[in-house]
Amino acid sequence: MADTRDFEVLTHAHAYLGEVVAAVPEPAWGVPTPCAEWTVRQVLNHARIDQQGYGLAITGGRPDSDPFHPADALDGDPAAELDKVLRAVADAYAGLPPGAEQVPTPLGPLPLPLAAAAAAMDAAVHAWDIAVATGQDRPLTVELAEGIWPVAERLVDHLRDAYQVFAPAREVRQDYDRAEALLAFLGREPHWTVTE
Repeated sequence: MADTRDFEVLTHAHAYLGEVVAAVPEPAWGVPTPCAEWTVRQVLNHARIDQQGYGLAITGGRPDSDPFHPADALDGDPAAELDKVLRAVADAYAGLPPGAEQVPTPLGPLPLPLAAAAAAMDAAVHAWDIAVATGQDRPLTVELAEGIWPVAERLVDHLRDAYQVFAPAREVRQDYDRAEALLAFLGREPHWTVTE
């Protein structure tokens, strides 16, 4: 079994995503989010498919749909459907052999801490998208952003240039904390509101 310290940041990001999704009020699933033209339900399904991809990459599988064309509806309870996927991802990482160095991911093989941080980055940022869109007081924490920052610095500019999967980076102001700086680097307006 892999050392759980290697994917602590992923555990925290999954907890954040799970808490945010569980707190979405029923009428809010169709509201807009910081992800242009995507509703809360679509962002959740995108996040679910992305996480499925991280888990299945370890076993050689593929997700059930394209994360960039997320369906507008999920079967059953959204929080329960997400929880199944997050448990499968956690089990896949926990089942890695001790000393695992390169881990398969949808982005290609990465060292274990970076692979886990990449999955965490996706989960945490979409949790933040859903939280702000639904008026939740559940900010992305500075601690979680610190754990994600190394993988963001290593991968995001390449992904932005090669695949256009991130919006252009925004200005990182001097008064931003690490969480605000990460969101801006990932193309988010850290103080986004539904009127943006």
